[in-house]
Amino acid sequence: MDSAADSVPKSGKIGGQVCQICSDNVGLTADGVPFVACDVCAFPVCRPCYEYERKDGTQSCPQCKTKYKRHKGSPPVGGEEVEDASANNVGNNSNHTSGIQVEKHKKAERTLSWDTNYSRGEDMAPPNYDKEVPLNHIPYLTNGSTVSGELSAASPARISMASPDSGIRGKGNIRLVDPAREFGSGFGNVAWKERIDGWKIKPEKNAVPMSVSNAPSEGRGGGDYDASTDVVMDDSILNDEARQPLSRKVSIPSSRINPYRMVIVLRLIILSIFLHYRITNPVPNAYALWLISVICEIWFAFSWILDQFPKWLPVNRETYLDRLALRYDREGETSQLAAVDIFVSTVDPLKEPPLVTANTVLSILAVDYPVDKVSCYVSDDGAAMLTFEALSETSEFARKWVPFCKKYNIEPRAPEWYFSQKIDYLKDKVEPAFVKERRAMKREYEEFKVRINGLVAKAQKVPDEGWVMQDGTPWPGNNTRDHPGMIQVFLGHSGGLDSDGNELPRLVYVSREKRPGFQHHKKAGAMNALVRVSAVLTNGPFLLNLDCDHYINNSRALREAMCFMMDPNLGKSVCYVQFPQRFDGIDRNDRYANRNTVFFDINLRGLDGIQGPVYVGTGCVFNRTALYGYEPPLKPKHKKPGLFSSCFGGSRKKSSKSSKKDSSKKKSGKNVNSTVPIYNLEDIEEGVEGAGFNDENALLMSQMTLEKRFGQSAVFVASTLMENGGVPQSATPESLLKEAIHVISCGYEDKSDWGSEIGWIYGSVTEDILTGFKMHARGWRSIYCMPKRPAFKGSAPINLSDRLNQVLRWALGSVEILFSRHCPIWYGYGGRLKWLERFAYINTTIYPITAIPLLAYCTLPAVCLLTGKFIIPQISNIASIWFISLFLSIFATGILEMRWSGVGIDEWWRNEQFWVIGGVSAHLFAVFQGLLKVLAGIDTNFTVTSKASDEDGDFAELYMFKWTTLLIPPTTLLIINLVGVVAGVSYAINSGYQSWGPLFGKLFFAFWVIIHLYPFLKGLMGRQNRMPTIVVVWAILLASIFSLLWVRIDPFTTQVTGPDVEQCGINC
Repeated sequence: MDSAADSVPKSGKIGGQVCQICSDNVGLTADGVPFVACDVCAFPVCRPCYEYERKDGTQSCPQCKTKYKRHKGSPPVGGEEVEDASANNVGNNSNHTSGIQVEKHKKAERTLSWDTNYSRGEDMAPPNYDKEVPLNHIPYLTNGSTVSGELSAASPARISMASPDSGIRGKGNIRLVDPAREFGSGFGNVAWKERIDGWKIKPEKNAVPMSVSNAPSEGRGGGDYDASTDVVMDDSILNDEARQPLSRKVSIPSSRINPYRMVIVLRLIILSIFLHYRITNPVPNAYALWLISVICEIWFAFSWILDQFPKWLPVNRETYLDRLALRYDREGETSQLAAVDIFVSTVDPLKEPPLVTANTVLSILAVDYPVDKVSCYVSDDGAAMLTFEALSETSEFARKWVPFCKKYNIEPRAPEWYFSQKIDYLKDKVEPAFVKERRAMKREYEEFKVRINGLVAKAQKVPDEGWVMQDGTPWPGNNTRDHPGMIQVFLGHSGGLDSDGNELPRLVYVSREKRPGFQHHKKAGAMNALVRVSAVLTNGPFLLNLDCDHYINNSRALREAMCFMMDPNLGKSVCYVQFPQRFDGIDRNDRYANRNTVFFDINLRGLDGIQGPVYVGTGCVFNRTALYGYEPPLKPKHKKPGLFSSCFGGSRKKSSKSSKKDSSKKKSGKNVNSTVPIYNLEDIEEGVEGAGFNDENALLMSQMTLEKRFGQSAVFVASTLMENGGVPQSATPESLLKEAIHVISCGYEDKSDWGSEIGWIYGSVTEDILTGFKMHARGWRSIYCMPKRPAFKGSAPINLSDRLNQVLRWALGSVEILFSRHCPIWYGYGGRLKWLERFAYINTTIYPITAIPLLAYCTLPAVCLLTGKFIIPQISNIASIWFISLFLSIFATGILEMRWSGVGIDEWWRNEQFWVIGGVSAHLFAVFQGLLKVLAGIDTNFTVTSKASDEDGDFAELYMFKWTTLLIPPTTLLIINLVGVVAGVSYAINSGYQSWGPLFGKLFFAFWVIIHLYPFLKGLMGRQNRMPTIVVVWAILLASIFSLLWVRIDPFTTQVTGPDVEQCGINC
């Protein structure tokens, strides 16, 4: 990227310049001289753009950030005097302005060079922050020396580092980075283009700026986040492809969504009438059963409302990758796309095979994105040498795999899935060499798999003395619970070139420090460690997190996300872009609803029309600023003037005083509401640049406050102020690695806001829901991106037991949030969370509670059949109409929902079945485990979901049986309902014709339960259709107890009423 000195024209040459905003001629003033908007740097801006910037922009020069002076003929803004400013006055003030800039520069230098007395050590020289480097700067690690000696490099070109064994490091130097980050990056940088395009585009030079249609927003804050997609543009603007929006919000056709909404309202009315009838018509001879059923039905109605109404405004979105390329990635020019740091997390290489992780990493390294903008960080929270060595092999294979992918533009770029595709791989291939190179690459990959399998076989038995590396030094992670932090840079420096001599993306291995007595917070803690390491080493403004089994299926996925993140109007308010989860290796019928299509294709699309989808743990591109706990730059609401002020005029002084009062209230109340972050990014920047740090005491207070919030690392604190990312150019690789080791130490987060306000939030095993909720509560919005080719694909547990354990973990996390201070029922009412979005979050936390009424409701049919009683009295014709209408409205809602979403009826029905299966098993256990954790402090172990691939073929894992206590409740329900059906039919046979009528209602509910549990029954039978003995024993035991109780209450024998034989004899 060219420097500012090279890009800014001299004042004398500006007459032949064009406006850098609209590409029109700069023009002349009324005196016939070239128009100069900024007398400091002479940045070429035409008169209309200058006027627009003064009125609706930052009122400062985009190049040097000097506040614009009012030229002759310009209307006053912001309380300026009414008299016209002359050009002479502007010229006379130029020296004064330059003096102000010099003074500001001195203040910034004093801020940067400020250092406190408590230092972390003299061996580490503080980096120089006087100059910020572009995003493509890579701190190449070329000397090949090992810094600490604990982790040897596998090759001379690599450098690695492990933290010292002494434990926690002391406090570090306190120093701040210069926040004036746009200086020196030229008017062609991304930040400037975003801000220019972010202005409401003016249709004509002399016309009033266009209006943007904003829907009224709920809660506090600005208008519609998606205003950029509703801008009414002029034809001349539309012809400029580079200025058009990068994405578009597409509403569902009214012919499909309006009938759906009408049925929802109709169903709500029918449901109200139905519940009124049920409450006002008790069953005297079965009062307990009636009461239980009514309570369950009321809860079901409540949960349905929470689930249904957030789907009121579903939307689709379209992206324009060609416009993104025109604006930020033009051919032959330096790419202006933002850098992305990609996180891959893994724990246990035996449950998460290294070959699966390797395929994910390879798909990342081969992504269709500028290589200098991509950095891959692999978190090994198990400190396994197997993962380290597998990653070393992966980096070597990537040198051959990446150029092959990019040369022939293949999809997907995970070799395991590419070579296993059952398609014609020669389709659209015209190069004769492709077949030969593909065959050679497949052989290379098979040899790579053999090497990885050899490492896995070797790792099955741990040596008594522990693992030893190639140079003879012990592996630092032999004790997984007590080991130093480790960082290894495999690619992205000298020697990190592919077979064609091209640069490869950076690949970094990270294993955070672990010591006994410290709380490490499982996956959330590992993700926060990656946030800090990446901020120190590369500091990309955007982050993508992936599970180790989720590979990039669409090589242009990052570009899809950038269409939202880098959109000038929409991007500044977006905290993350969530992609749907798609899966490989699932059986054709999807027996256990692993695809979860209803959630990803219906629920999340509905939330996208409100404030955005929830964060689902993987396949999500984050805005780093949002993770740091900052507020989005929302625009204030413009209030219309009242009658009094419009008639008599308002006082400027009064409004000025009131605005000052409001700002002082805002500052004084920042710590009151935990929803609003303690700091706003704009406040910090203004504080560092302005006159607030004239004395060193104020500077010290600000530094101490920032380090208290972000931790004792001046380098990391400095990176948080770089909104556009990048690392200091003068920082040496050794100093950056030392700082990176420091920020992953186990005591770094002590007495900081990590896990409470910053990064991934602690307090739940489902940290994803909690993290997204905190961002939405601050006012951010999220985006749901569904490209035609799925962006990411992963593996799902198709085995019944593994699937139930996965659902158990999700439900347990929701219960933990429900009983925490972050519960959406009472948290964040002072923030900017919209009401329908709150409904969705409440639903995600209370849905496990539905297990209790669901279990009771599924038991009622068996009880009614065994006792001869029923939960509904004899109904009239009118009441029967309401019953039938309720069932019809339920089916109509489902059918219309499938119609607008495109979800198939088989997928919808599988989701309904597994809702019952998971509800009476995993959700039920989650409720009790959550209560034990809250009330008794008994914590449960986190179970890592197995990512093993289907190597045996024919979905062998689908039929594998693994015993778990989660199988007992649904098995018992199945048996007692089957016994109830037999008992009810036997009773009707013995009682005569008149008992068959009431029997049909009871049998209907019993068969409703059995049909919903049918996939579970098939899972118990397995491939051989035989039920395991232990399941049979438990089920028979519980069913027998229940049956004995029923015999005690009402036996099978028919009670015959007649005369007393003892009194009148047989002939009576």
